[in-house]
Amino acid sequence: MKYTTLNEFLADWNFESSATLKVLNELTDSSLEQKVTPDGRSLGFIGWHLTETLGEMMGKTGLKVFTPDHESGHWNMNKAADLKECYKHASDSLVEKLKSEWNDGTLDIEDDMYGEKWKRGVTLNILITHQAHHRGQMTVLMRQAGLKVPGFYGPSKEEWIAFGMEPLK
Repeated sequence: MKYTTLNEFLADWNFESSATLKVLNELTDSSLEQKVTPDGRSLGFIGWHLTETLGEMMGKTGLKVFTPDHESGHWNMNKAADLKECYKHASDSLVEKLKSEWNDGTLDIEDDMYGEKWKRGVTLNILITHQAHHRGQMTVLMRQAGLKVPGFYGPSKEEWIAFGMEPLK
């Protein structure tokens, strides 16, 4: 699938980035270390990967989206609050740059993306599916860390209980 209008993407991005922020809002500093296996990726690693990918992937299209500079010492990769702040800043930057620098016609331009040619409308779709994929991984790690998992495509177990209903088995 590819986006044919910027407004289609921006509507989807509003929902998807809000869902990611719901996840990030539940993280704690200690939960960032949660892994499935000792050699697996941590919850924090995946969260920072999502955040950094906004600038990295869109940079391949020539769009200069905010990406945190960890070398500056301003952002602490072990702080959940820094992760959330950086993600929000990167997401807002993405929206701002798209609105000011792209239009519907821009979505048909092809860029070299990881050794392939992708139309920008495809790149935007992959950006969203990439985020949803890793957000799903994060929810598993959140359960293991004992954190509340938010729902985004429907209620989570905790939300079913808060509604006074029996969660699905």
